[in-house]
Amino acid sequence: MFNFDDASRKSRETMEEMLKSYSQMAKGFQTIAAEAGNYSRRSFQDVATFMESLMSARGVEDVYQLQADYMKSSYDAFVAEAAKLSELYADLAKSAYAPKSPVPAAPSTAIVTADAA
Repeated sequence: MFNFDDASRKSRETMEEMLKSYSQMAKGFQTIAAEAGNYSRRSFQDVATFMESLMSARGVEDVYQLQADYMKSSYDAFVAEAAKLSELYADLAKSAYAPKSPVPAAPSTAIVTADAA
């Protein structure tokens, strides 16, 4: 026989698990967004510093050296940030696909009929 109390309890447990999973996903996305914002801020500051030093360059050789140094440091920072973001996304995917606590199986509610002769 169908028990409404059991169905209500199982529904509540499932909803709690779903909300917990959504909360973990939201925290992961917030971490990724914060990291991307920090990288953007650092990158903008690096460009501003580079432009200031470029304006004070004395000759073409200085400009060339400043630009080469900036490109190398910019590339290294980008590669490091890409590695960090890929790790954050991998952690997010692992938590999304991690096994959740099992919901107990409901008793069978199938209707049993007698075989007609």
